[in-house]
Amino acid sequence: MDVKSILNGSSEWPDYMDYLPNMDLIRENIMLRVLASVESLEFDRYTPDDVRRALGARECTVYDFAALLSQAAVPFLEEVAQRARKETRARFGNSVTLFTPLYIANYCVNQCVYCGFNRSNRIKRARLESDELEREMRAIAASGLEEILILTGESPRMSNVAYISNACAIARKYFRVVGVEVYPMNIREYTALHSCGVDFVTVFQETYNMQRYGELHPGGRKRIFPYRFHAQERALMGGVRGVGFAVLLGLSDFRADAFATGLHALMIQKKYPHAEISFSCPRLRPIPGGSFTVSRDVSEAELFQVMCAYRIFMPSANITISSRESARFRDNVVGIAATKISAGVDVGVGRHAKNVAKGEEQFEIDDGRSVSEICEMLASRGLQPVMSEYIYV
Repeated sequence: MDVKSILNGSSEWPDYMDYLPNMDLIRENIMLRVLASVESLEFDRYTPDDVRRALGARECTVYDFAALLSQAAVPFLEEVAQRARKETRARFGNSVTLFTPLYIANYCVNQCVYCGFNRSNRIKRARLESDELEREMRAIAASGLEEILILTGESPRMSNVAYISNACAIARKYFRVVGVEVYPMNIREYTALHSCGVDFVTVFQETYNMQRYGELHPGGRKRIFPYRFHAQERALMGGVRGVGFAVLLGLSDFRADAFATGLHALMIQKKYPHAEISFSCPRLRPIPGGSFTVSRDVSEAELFQVMCAYRIFMPSANITISSRESARFRDNVVGIAATKISAGVDVGVGRHAKNVAKGEEQFEIDDGRSVSEICEMLASRGLQPVMSEYIYV
């Protein structure tokens, strides 16, 4: 799609750009500015001199960020890593925050072709009820963790706002920091979650390539690209203090998607200076009952390049390294670019407490180490495991 023609008002939206009834409309041009910037991006134009200039700059510009993501930066990966480590140590010291995700339901109305929760997949569906939520969270808290990320499939009927709010209120009894990664909501719904203790909201845009997005999401509420794009802004308007950004690397051109993610986050940070910004950096993983083939495999070296570029571009942002990745890779990236790591992970519905396991997982993980094992790894590398970095006054 020609984004420039949309900016000039001379092109019609495809159907996946049209809001559904009762969806809050954000009248803001951040989305069009991001998409236009990505469309005009030419990674081939960047040279080794551009990379050297980016590494030597006191502050990383958008142009520098693109250079660090380009193919021209590959021979400089060691220098890029050294600059990323410097920025990480300057702002986070040697601390690394631990958390775990908790999937409380896997019902979904979407048809994302790459996802195990796809409504067409024949997997065991379930959701945790209040007593089960309590047992799961109690079991997780017993490991010493003080931060939790609550996740659901995207089904506003089976996981409505009241259900998610109840889960967050229960979580608040056991954890100092509560985050959610659920379907995009309206402002008043985010306000309701915030009132129940939600600190931050993470939304995966999946890919910023509009045409590819439409192909990957043939049905469901998730098909509406702009409503998903503006989710972080609505969450901040609802009162949460932090928002997370991510794409699923491998769905489209990973360099362009990473650039769009960073630019999107930067524009939100400029509009909401108080917002705490974070990035997640997942690659595609095998899914239950699925046969989706990635657009292009993203190597560990390329993932590392993306993470380091994020760190240099937005040095104060938290960067999470997913349990989708190998233990070896995760061990090496913490302290250089990543400042947040998951531990004791299970992506099925109800897997932490005895006699609660109910539903199948969304994808396969590669690193299933316990909280104590992750803490030991961090300590062996001179890093300080932190269970919560937030103090309430």
